Amino acid sequence: MTCVSDSAERPAYGPDRPYRIAVVCSGNICRSPMGEFLLREALEEAGLGHVVEVDSGGTTSWEVGSPADRRTLAVLRRNGHADHGGSAHRAQQVDRSWLVDRDLVLAADSGHVRDLLRLCRTDEQRARVRLFRSFDPGAAAAGDLDMDDPWYGRGDAFEQTYAEVQAAVPGIVAHVRTVVG
Repeated sequence: MTCVSDSAERPAYGPDRPYRIAVVCSGNICRSPMGEFLLREALEEAGLGHVVEVDSGGTTSWEVGSPADRRTLAVLRRNGHADHGGSAHRAQQVDRSWLVDRDLVLAADSGHVRDLLRLCRTDEQRARVRLFRSFDPGAAAAGDLDMDDPWYGRGDAFEQTYAEVQAAVPGIVAHVRTVVG
């Protein structure tokens, strides 16, 4: 892997220089795509879709090329969400360039944060990495910021992940609105 250097000054955000967000989990088929799709939908509804790009990746290569887990897509459909990329999603792996190219990198759990921080080369890059649920005031107050992996969970595990993602999305949208103006 080659290390890409950071730009000393970032241009103003807009259609020509969007604010870029990545959502990260292990394989990029369950938690991170769900976060990506729900966040993309909420940003569109907030009128920020034209200045923000959202994608997702995994810290491992386990699922590279795989579609989003059918249970992820099913929970989104059951909850009335339009397809904001789910049908075309193919898992990809995060690499060092993501910490340069993205303005905010949202990890599903603390293990992913550790993996991402190992890729960072600068304090600026480290500052871009946050836990997804750190934007949920209830989760932050409870000190419960990790999302459990629904892949191996009980039958309602994907519903739990959905609820956790949904609770954090308004905080992320508010943060983005503040940053992009």
